[in-house]
Amino acid sequence: MRPNILFLQADQLRADALGFSSGDVVHTPHLDALAKRAAVFDNCFVQSPVCMPSRASMLTGCYPSTLRLQHMGVPVPEDIPTLSHLLEKSGYHTAHIGKLHFLPHGNRDHREPHPSYGYQHLLVSDEPGPYEDAYRAWGRQNFPDALDHISLGLPPKAEVWRTTLGLQENIQHFSARQMKGARAFPGPEEATHSAFVAANAVEFLQRHPQEPFFLTASFFAPHSPMVAPQRFLDLYPPESLELPNYPEGWTMPPDSPYQDPALVRSLKQGYFAMISEVDEKIGLILTALDQAGLTERTVIVFTSDHGEWLGQRGKFGKGYPADDAVSRVPLLVAFPGQRPPAQHITDIVEGVDILPTLLEAAAVQSPPWIQGESLRSMLKGGHRRNPDALTEGRGWKALRTPDYRYLVHDDGREMLFRSRKDHGDYFDIAPQSPGIVAEMRARLIQKLLAIERPRLQTWTY
Repeated sequence: MRPNILFLQADQLRADALGFSSGDVVHTPHLDALAKRAAVFDNCFVQSPVCMPSRASMLTGCYPSTLRLQHMGVPVPEDIPTLSHLLEKSGYHTAHIGKLHFLPHGNRDHREPHPSYGYQHLLVSDEPGPYEDAYRAWGRQNFPDALDHISLGLPPKAEVWRTTLGLQENIQHFSARQMKGARAFPGPEEATHSAFVAANAVEFLQRHPQEPFFLTASFFAPHSPMVAPQRFLDLYPPESLELPNYPEGWTMPPDSPYQDPALVRSLKQGYFAMISEVDEKIGLILTALDQAGLTERTVIVFTSDHGEWLGQRGKFGKGYPADDAVSRVPLLVAFPGQRPPAQHITDIVEGVDILPTLLEAAAVQSPPWIQGESLRSMLKGGHRRNPDALTEGRGWKALRTPDYRYLVHDDGREMLFRSRKDHGDYFDIAPQSPGIVAEMRARLIQKLLAIERPRLQTWTY
C-alpha cells in the first residue's frame, strides 16, 4: 500500500532554530519529538536564499537555473510538472493549505481562483491577511470580529501596485511592517495565519481523506514581520537572549539598522516566538493524524524554504550571498517502520532531493529531467552521487562543500569562505587561497555537468 505524505513547511526557518538544534534555546517540543523518530538531515541546503525560486525548485526537483526562475517576481509556469502533478497522476489525493508563493502576490486579485499546480484541494494564502484570500475568507466565517486585526500590513510593492491602478480594498492593516522589533498579535490567537493553516489541515485529516493523500501544510511564520501571540513572546524575555557574536576584525556595516542591541533582541524574541507558535500548530496536525489512525502509514516531512540572517553579518532577512544562515534549513523525514529512530545524517543534501525521495517512497518513477537524488539509500549508510550543494541567484552561483563555500559572479569575481570554521562566513579568503579557489571552480563545473539532463534522442541521427 502506498503511504500518505504529510509535507510540513515553514518560511524563513534556519536549521539551528529548533529546540534540538539550538541547545534548547527555542521551545519546539513537538518538532523535537518528531526528530526523535525521524531521519534528521543536519546539512540540508536549499537552491535559492529567497522564497519563490526555492519553493519552485523544491517542488519540481530542478535547480532554479533549469527552471529559469532565479529571482523573485517570476510566476511559476502552470505547465511545469510539480510533485503534486506527479503524485496526482499516480492516484494520490493532493491538497495544499497555506503559503504556496508560486505567483507574485502583490499585483493580482486574490479573489480569483488560483492555478491548481496539480492540487485538487487548494487553500492558498501567501501573506497574513492583507488580501481577500483563503485566510480572510476563513477568518470572516470563524472570527468576524477580528478581521480588522489579522492583516500584518500591506507589502510595499503591493501598495505601489494598488496606488498605481487606483485600487481600494476595505481592509484594515495592523501596521507591523512599519514597526521595529517584535509585536503581539492584536487579535485572538486562534485567528493567526498559523492557526488558519493548522485548523484547515486538521479538518482535512479529520474527514478521513481518500488515501493515499499528499497534504501540504505551509506556514508563513517565522517570516517577518515578527508578530506572534503574547504567550509565545513571553517564552523569550528579551534580556535573556544573546546578541550575535561578531568576530574580531569585522565591523558592522555603517548603514545597518541593527546596531541597537534592544532592537536585535526584540527581533530575536519575535522570531523565536513565531517558531514556537508553528511548533504548537504542527503538534495539533500530528495529533489529528494520529487520532485518525494514519500515522503508521504516512511519510512526514518537515522543512523550510530558506533560513534567516538573524543578526549574522549585521543583517536580518534572507538573500545573497547565501551563507549557511539563509541556505541551510531543517529537514526531518519520518518513514513509518523503515528506519531506526533518531537517525542523524551529516552528509550534505539539497532541497531538490526531497521530490525524488518522496516519489521513491510512493513507488512512483522519477522522470528523467529530475535533478535531485533520492535520499532513501542514505538511511542504510549510502551517499549522494553529488555530495555538494548548489545555491543560485541572478548573476551568481555558490557551491557548498563540507569545508568551503565558493561563490562566483557573472563578472568573473570569485569568493571563498571557510564554512566549517567559526565565523568563516565573514571573511573572504579567496585572495590568499588561489589553489583552493581553482579546486572549487573545477568542482562547481563538475557539479553543473553532473546535474545536466539533456533530452534523449528518439533514434540515431
